[in-house]
Amino acid sequence: MDDVDVESLPIALPEGIDPERYIIATYYTALPRNWEVDKVSMLIAIEQSTGTWTKVPGETPELRRRHVAKVIRINEVPDYEYEVPEEINLRRYLISIAFPYENFMNEISMMLSTIVGNISLAGRVKLIDVSFPKSFIKLFKGPKFGVPGIRYNLKVTDRPILNNMIKPCTGFPPDIGARLAYEALVGGVDFVKDDELLADAPFNKVEDRIVKYMEVVDKAEEETGEKKMYTINITADPPRIFELADRVIELGANALMVNYLTAGIGTLKGLAEDPSINVPILAHMDFAGAIYEDPETGVSSEIIMGKLPRLAGADIMVYPAPYGKQPFYIKDKYLKVGRTLLFPMQHILPTLPMPAGGITQLMVPKLVKDFGIHVAIGVGGAIHAHPMGPRAGAKSFRQAIEATMKKIPLEEYAEDHPELKAAIEAWKKGPLATMLD
Repeated sequence: MDDVDVESLPIALPEGIDPERYIIATYYTALPRNWEVDKVSMLIAIEQSTGTWTKVPGETPELRRRHVAKVIRINEVPDYEYEVPEEINLRRYLISIAFPYENFMNEISMMLSTIVGNISLAGRVKLIDVSFPKSFIKLFKGPKFGVPGIRYNLKVTDRPILNNMIKPCTGFPPDIGARLAYEALVGGVDFVKDDELLADAPFNKVEDRIVKYMEVVDKAEEETGEKKMYTINITADPPRIFELADRVIELGANALMVNYLTAGIGTLKGLAEDPSINVPILAHMDFAGAIYEDPETGVSSEIIMGKLPRLAGADIMVYPAPYGKQPFYIKDKYLKVGRTLLFPMQHILPTLPMPAGGITQLMVPKLVKDFGIHVAIGVGGAIHAHPMGPRAGAKSFRQAIEATMKKIPLEEYAEDHPELKAAIEAWKKGPLATMLD
């Protein structure tokens, strides 16, 4: 190969590249049995870096040496060695491509354009992993507060954090929401949040809502002696989302909420890096299913709901729990997202995982078993539809947390705690019992 400029080729050994210059994207793909996977993979690498499917004069060897993506690993599953069985029409591969991050630096929008981009139109191709070198992670600030900052603000050190999303989801005026928030807060919720479907609506403007909700936050703090927080949903198109952030902070907001995928992961990063926005940010996962749910296309959930929002600066991350109304979300994936949010990542602070979606008092022990105390328990209807009212609903969750931390079975603990007992009896009738009684 003396006459081949190996350094300019879109293929390399993993050991033949400088690991601090590249991020590594790994894809699952399925190709017709007679397709040459090496050639297809290299064409993808070129398409997503320096060139097109047609060679162009400007794509010089010098340019390729510095900027071309390189296929560094192709593994077939199963790993055929001698022959492919005749009945196999599609051969399945894991393909790893190294992208020089100089091509996009720390712009998440351009990184996704590169590592997903046109590949997302190519049929059975799914981004299942992406790994970053230390030099790349240094380009990001990550969460301003993370798990330690949230705990410090709320003065909660030895138990899970309890959240309540105000229900109904939307359609009500600020004073009704403030009343519901107050009941949940005095009942024992650590922080309340808007539903993802309510942001700056004409019938419930963020300016009106933040004033009324922060009044009840202050009132609940006085009455309970506990610190409280309200994450107000400011989701909007840029640049208005930044204007809303500034406005609600001026009016006393102590936390923000963003539907980060519809607003843009880069928008979340811009909010988190803005020095004037010195409050925690909760990221909500709506729209994520459109990206990760197909097993053979899109982007895996641990990337889209774990690694990327954490890099972008989410302090709290709402994502599906497999126990409530979304049992189709595989538990292994749910745990992997949680680890991605919590495990060490160089200097990046851990993001507090907040599993949600039909969470009831009976699920508290499972959530604690999964993540220990470093979890926010996200609850909606199980608080507001409690047969004794939302204040009792919040209280019943605090009782469930107390029982779990003391390793006492919930039903045993409920014998001396009527709010928890009422909740357990209601849920035993069925998930809609508390709403239909």
